[in-house]
Amino acid sequence: MVARRRKRAARELKRGFRAPRATQFSEKQKASHYLYLREHRVREGTKSSWPPKRTLFVLNVPPYCTEECLARLLSPCGPVQSVELQGKPELTESPKEPKSKFFHPKPVPGFQVAYVVFQKPNGVSAALALKGPLLVSTESHPVKSGIHKWISDYTDSVLDPEALRVDVDTFMEAYDRKMAEEEAKAKEEEGVPDDEGWVKVTRRGRRPVLPRTEAASLRGERKRARKELLNFYAWQHRETKMEHLAQLRKKFEEDKQRIELMRAQRKFRPY
Repeated sequence: MVARRRKRAARELKRGFRAPRATQFSEKQKASHYLYLREHRVREGTKSSWPPKRTLFVLNVPPYCTEECLARLLSPCGPVQSVELQGKPELTESPKEPKSKFFHPKPVPGFQVAYVVFQKPNGVSAALALKGPLLVSTESHPVKSGIHKWISDYTDSVLDPEALRVDVDTFMEAYDRKMAEEEAKAKEEEGVPDDEGWVKVTRRGRRPVLPRTEAASLRGERKRARKELLNFYAWQHRETKMEHLAQLRKKFEEDKQRIELMRAQRKFRPY
């Protein structure tokens, strides 16, 4: 086990990480866990959603270490702006959606990576020079574990209806505002040629077309409305058949009269 840990430490040092920082769950536990730190950097020309020179990348974050706990451990290095835990490092820039305390992805089981953003660049250099061991759970800031953590997680899972309604309304207002901006932008660009003279063809027209799923559901509703309670009972079925036979007889008689009239009007006209 010790040899495997040394090999991992050597491998992480080769990848650009500084010497590992030892962390302990509490003062009572003697076993140490190691965090690997380095400044977050990307290749030249590659965009990143994290601010340069102020972001610290942390590897091998244990499951019991939350974002608040990691911010507290690194607060002596400088004011922390934000901390985000992820299952794996980000390779490309991705748009950040507004977070909600009610709708959040399922927590990643096991060890994670963290992006810690400091308010000032010197916070990163101070974190790289930080000495250990770092205590995760202290008397002033205890970290719940075992059955206490399960009870806390269950209590947090019970939502407040009023707060949930406010959060949903805020999200929908932001979504409607975003869709209105996109629609206004599409109207402005409609029919306007670009630098090369090409005109972008959109699906906008005088008669808006329903989406495929909405049109299919509308057709299904009309079909069901026509068949609703049609020939449902046996007597309805018999009456329908009798009416159909009566219509056929009536049409037959009308056709016979029309043929007789045509025969009567027919005359021999040699000249």
